[in-house]
Amino acid sequence: MTENIHLPTSFNFPAGEVLLIIKPYKWTSFDVVKNIRYLLKHHAQIKKIKVGHAGTLDPLASGLLIICTGKFTKKIESYQGLEKEYTGTFTMGETTPSFDKETEIDHTYSINHLTKKLLTKTTREFIGEIEQTPPVFSAIKIDGKRAYNYARNNQNVNIKSKIVHIKEFELPNIDLPIVSFRVVCSKGTYIRSLANDFGKKLECGSHLSSLVRTRIGEFNLANAMEIEEFKKMLIDLK
Repeated sequence: MTENIHLPTSFNFPAGEVLLIIKPYKWTSFDVVKNIRYLLKHHAQIKKIKVGHAGTLDPLASGLLIICTGKFTKKIESYQGLEKEYTGTFTMGETTPSFDKETEIDHTYSINHLTKKLLTKTTREFIGEIEQTPPVFSAIKIDGKRAYNYARNNQNVNIKSKIVHIKEFELPNIDLPIVSFRVVCSKGTYIRSLANDFGKKLECGSHLSSLVRTRIGEFNLANAMEIEEFKKMLIDLK
């Protein structure tokens, strides 16, 4: 899919545009949507415009976010189903309730048995179709409420596992306790859950300590823009 990528000489936002935006660290995906909508109203003089994102990124993640405007919001589901690529780091020997840095470390374990060979060998056990349980600190709805609302109130909640597909899982750099990774996976894969399951398999615990989405289908982070770049572009187009 290559239609209306983010730097044409002119825009027709109501008819539909696909914008490749770099989601800032600690922003929610909806924060980006609200900001883009605000900029379109104030700098493109569009009083009413539909804006949506194709695939949520957690606040503690950054990277590629596909933003659709106008009539292209009807295409969001097709973009959501595309293959994803992520890079980031796991911290071995430590677990957290949220499987990432949102919550404090709850357990620590020895990592003396870990070797590059063992770590690399273990990645192969996650290639293909795997059963994965989403984190309790996630946006999945249970009885009409987001799972993280239960978790933050210390309420027990039962989240069903699902099948996801991991196409590639490699560790380009190992400097224990930090392990760098690159993952190519299907829609619906939680990298936080992968971090947690990877640590369980190695009997030492692990949590996700950084995450960047680098690709969605044929859309690449290298072609995306910061929010401020988008704002400047709108101003320059006046």
